[in-house]
Amino acid sequence: MRRVVVAGVGNVLRGDDGFGPAVVQALESAGPLPPGVRTVEVGIGGLGLVHELMEGCDALVVVDAVDRGGAPGTLYVLEPEVPAIEAIPEAERPLLARDLHEVVPGRVLLMARALGILPPVVRIIGCQPAETEEFSLELSPAVRRSVPAALRAIGDFLNALPAEAAEHG
Repeated sequence: MRRVVVAGVGNVLRGDDGFGPAVVQALESAGPLPPGVRTVEVGIGGLGLVHELMEGCDALVVVDAVDRGGAPGTLYVLEPEVPAIEAIPEAERPLLARDLHEVVPGRVLLMARALGILPPVVRIIGCQPAETEEFSLELSPAVRRSVPAALRAIGDFLNALPAEAAEHG
């Protein structure tokens, strides 16, 4: 059986930065997850995701607020390119482990690859935030409206996974 991790990343105290955890909560509330699919909220601590990946999985979906300069609520489905640790200049490598309590998804994926635990199929489902700097427990209306689209994107990814896993396998 395949194992898929859907990880919600973000700070629920910073408005739209809580997009990832909100999507994970909505996914869990939508009914039973397909066999082999596990959700996890990792907040802003990247080590939780690294620990989750150490258990092994076939695919990873990271759900997070992603600022790409678009209109608030714009949803992005990204296939990250994670370089090998050897491709990073030696002087920059120690910076990867500088603060492991607040690790952005890109650094987590890089660490996972360096540790040999990055699954072969990775997607980032990101949403353009409107506000992430002010204290708020609520998503902005535009980002809140994107949660159902994120759920559909996760469903589409899971449905396409058998064929995609064969391409990467």
